[in-house]
Amino acid sequence: MEKQSIIKPIPQLDLLTPFGWQDYHLLDSGNGRKLEQYGDFILDRPEPEAVWQPVLPERRWAAAHARFIPTPETNGGHWEKLQAMPERWQMTYQKLTFWVSLSASRHVGVFPEQAVHWDWVTQQIQAAKKPLRVLNLFGYTGLASLAAAAAGAQVTHLDASRKVISWAHENQQLSRLPETSIRWMVDDALKFVQRESRRQSLYDGIILDPPKFGRGPKGEVWEFYKLIPELLEACRNALTAKPAFVVITAYAVKASALTLHHALKEALHRHGGSVQAGELVLNEESGGRHISTAVYARWSSGV
Repeated sequence: MEKQSIIKPIPQLDLLTPFGWQDYHLLDSGNGRKLEQYGDFILDRPEPEAVWQPVLPERRWAAAHARFIPTPETNGGHWEKLQAMPERWQMTYQKLTFWVSLSASRHVGVFPEQAVHWDWVTQQIQAAKKPLRVLNLFGYTGLASLAAAAAGAQVTHLDASRKVISWAHENQQLSRLPETSIRWMVDDALKFVQRESRRQSLYDGIILDPPKFGRGPKGEVWEFYKLIPELLEACRNALTAKPAFVVITAYAVKASALTLHHALKEALHRHGGSVQAGELVLNEESGGRHISTAVYARWSSGV
């Protein structure tokens, strides 16, 4: 009988899906699309993971307010409005209020699956029972920053785009959070963290949502596989002696959750604590299927 090799221990990978939404619903999916409700409006967007057939009838899909039409040759596309609707509107999650919008891409300013991280970060901050300094890198429209600030942290939010920084600042105002609770930075993530560690401007928690590819405000090139080891090292050097948490999410990359698990565990090994890793998923209401949207890993001190 041929011997089998068994690797032990293999990290447990968890699937996380948010349950706190009132304003968002994944109504149906299939044929490479997903039908979602964002507040009062229903959107039809591409979803490569949806390789199955839709459950809802075609008339339900035809009732969408807007549909995103991709342009494969340019990796872009455009929104086609099917019913009257505003360019942007408000949504809420827990105590947060924010703008969503039909932007130049298929994204609308919120990744609903990330709510599981907002809740977790809130728990870590509240459990610390002391003021924490939190850094949010590649912060986009700021919902993780808002959640951290609402929990009592002093947040530094960084993104390379002035446009999304302005959007995030408007979300802060909508959520009625103090202006002083969030510091807004337009900068290159790696260079900023390296400067922070050199001047001993340290953080108790770090949130990272790096893209597969991007550019900084001065044209700096970001490539996930080339620079994520260097960025994690820089983040480790920018942590306080007793940090509370680090969470990293990766979209549109071939990295598995195991990759993030091992990378984060190695980066934070001297602090003890524990690492959880897996996939962020959205639960479909029509057929009960799950769409995997990203892989993640998160470390907490457990204190």
